[in-house]
Amino acid sequence: MPVITLDDVRAAAATLDGVANRTPVMTSRTLDERVGARVHLKAESFQRGGAFKFRGAYNKISSLAPDVRARGVIAYSSGNHAQAVAIAARLHGTSATIVMPEDAPRAKVEATLGYGAEIVRYDRFTEKREEIGARLAAERGLELVRPYDDPLVMAGQGTTALELLEEVPDVDVLVVPLGGGGLIAGCATAATALRPGIRIVGVEPDAGDDTARSLAAGERVAIDVPRTIADGLQASEPGELTFEVNRLLVDEVVTVSDEEIIEAMAFLFDRLKLVTEPSGAVGVAALLTGATRPRGTAGVVISGGNVGAARFAELLGRR
Repeated sequence: MPVITLDDVRAAAATLDGVANRTPVMTSRTLDERVGARVHLKAESFQRGGAFKFRGAYNKISSLAPDVRARGVIAYSSGNHAQAVAIAARLHGTSATIVMPEDAPRAKVEATLGYGAEIVRYDRFTEKREEIGARLAAERGLELVRPYDDPLVMAGQGTTALELLEEVPDVDVLVVPLGGGGLIAGCATAATALRPGIRIVGVEPDAGDDTARSLAAGERVAIDVPRTIADGLQASEPGELTFEVNRLLVDEVVTVSDEEIIEAMAFLFDRLKLVTEPSGAVGVAALLTGATRPRGTAGVVISGGNVGAARFAELLGRR
């Protein structure tokens, strides 16, 4: 039995209707010419909380029994899932506790606090967030909302592709940022069901190629915490459930360097006036570098835009 199905994604879409933003699909003639394909960018930077994560967090929290939800929720995240859970909890009238690494981007920390969450800090290089989250959940009686390894979260994230294909039904290749694997698992589930034969490509940072290694090995492979500017893609091992989906549905995983990510961020800003965080720009980086070479019509998920002005200027200043 599959982990999630198209029906699960459609159910999530019904839950999110009128709550999540239906984000725009953007195009660039210059990008099409550079890539040699018709490229459609699904700009999740315009989602509530600035990233796709709201879709899965809201779908999960909506599913909780009222008495469970009332006790509060807890999550671990470097920023985007943190903000999503904080917003979704607030919309449901409950509290959120977020376990965040000490080196999380300042803009993401401030936004999470602004949405009313309590933050518990930890060292991502010496401590395991999963252990901290599980311990606090047990001690405080909170419901754990995992960032990706949960069928309801995956189904929520899959509504990204559902919307894209409703607007651009002839997508031949779908390119998706790949961290823990929840976004691509949900999107691949929806896309392959709606358009059989579509090619699914995941993009990881060079330093964070845990899924590429895992697919090559045929089993989940753990690596050291990746040191990359793409803080949203610093997973050290694919999720158990997400890997079960992705090993069946993902056709290819490619990687891009931090320098290539910065070039993609600059391109998106210059040509589309689109601000993206590093993790959000990896799909376009893969196209611009030729790491993947789509033909026909390509869909690319811009997963988020949560980068502060100072950090954005600093990164582009490295060029």
